[in-house]
Amino acid sequence: MNVIDKARELGKMIQEDERYTEYYKAKEANDKDEALQQMIGDFQTKRMELNTEMSKDDRSAERLTALDEEIKALYNKIMSNENMVAYNEAKNAMDDMLNRINMVITYSANGEDPMTCPTEQQGCGGSCSTCGGCG
Repeated sequence: MNVIDKARELGKMIQEDERYTEYYKAKEANDKDEALQQMIGDFQTKRMELNTEMSKDDRSAERLTALDEEIKALYNKIMSNENMVAYNEAKNAMDDMLNRINMVITYSANGEDPMTCPTEQQGCGGSCSTCGGCG
């Protein structure tokens, strides 16, 4: 078995992991949440309106303030939506797993023992040559 076959095996194991399952369930729930999708669309529209207003020579400070307040309110509403909360939690767990996997691969590629190399970000030692990446 070569390294690509092992990578495919790892990919299959990732897809069998509970964090992967939860992430995709949460993503699907977000996609199906019509109210959430409407809020996201409204948020993007307001951001475009803000960018348009900011690019005008005769921009209105009052309009900019109003748009900024609307955008912040929409953002808070989106981020407090129960499906978005669940999605962010699941995404963070998935990202953490992938970062840990990447650390093992990176440390191993730099000559470290794959069985004992760290799986959590360590404090910066100043040398980027053996770093698993800043987090």
